[in-house]
Amino acid sequence: SFINPRKTTLAEFLERWLEDYAYSNLTPRTAEGYETIIRQHLVPKLGSMPLAKIKPEHIQRYYADTLANGRCGGGGTLSPLTVRHHHMTLHNALKCAVKWGLLVRNPVDAIEAPRATHTEMKVMSEEDINRFLAVIKPTPYYSLFYLALFTGMRRSELLGLRWSDVDLLLCQISVTRAMHRLKNGEIVFRPPKTAKGRRVVSLSPSTAIVLQKHREAQENIQLLQGLRINNDDLVFSKEDGSPLSPNSITSAWIRLAKRTGLEGIRLHDARHTHASLMLKQGVHPKIVQ
Repeated sequence: SFINPRKTTLAEFLERWLEDYAYSNLTPRTAEGYETIIRQHLVPKLGSMPLAKIKPEHIQRYYADTLANGRCGGGGTLSPLTVRHHHMTLHNALKCAVKWGLLVRNPVDAIEAPRATHTEMKVMSEEDINRFLAVIKPTPYYSLFYLALFTGMRRSELLGLRWSDVDLLLCQISVTRAMHRLKNGEIVFRPPKTAKGRRVVSLSPSTAIVLQKHREAQENIQLLQGLRINNDDLVFSKEDGSPLSPNSITSAWIRLAKRTGLEGIRLHDARHTHASLMLKQGVHPKIVQ
């Protein structure tokens, strides 16, 4: 139905934007993130205003109020980085309103996003890595976390990896998709968000050996069940071949890092560790990036 910007509230427009744009054009996880920000924050505080009447001052006041008082109905203050996500969500939605001819200009353009304070990146030293690998060696997570540290791949990319993406002869992995778990528990596989995300990752000889041994162990498990590994099978999966839960992988990392005395090192920090190792080995910063 036709949107009248003078009568349509921001809440109504944002719901339409989620339905017609976000879920059709963005990754499911990104769209879900936008939906959470819209329903929990933007709609309760700004949603009743007519779309055409939203001015930069209203948004600026919303930022100040959210930084000072947090979510609607209390619940503690929110960090500048979180409010920056609200800024991006509203900016992207209202950019569509301009494209669709509902607004002449985007009121968010006139506002500076709250400045986010950057948390210091944590990286593991070579000694830390050796200690961590010794602790995780007997666990089912050894191959997965080894790859996280020595390829710099994201959790979603590792969990979406199929054997058809792995070339053990040429020692390389083709990153062609990522696995996401939606709020309703559904598992979906999506290609990378950007062209840069679709890439070929070189494997060191030791990483290729770890993967080869992982494949042999997987083949033995399949053999006991009277099955054979298929090219479309997931590299990292449960024993029945079904996808692993992203949250359980993160929990396992936290538990094992704590056991190693590396509390506070996150799974995502494996990417920074990998980058740090490459820089130490003299790889050009542009390639590391």
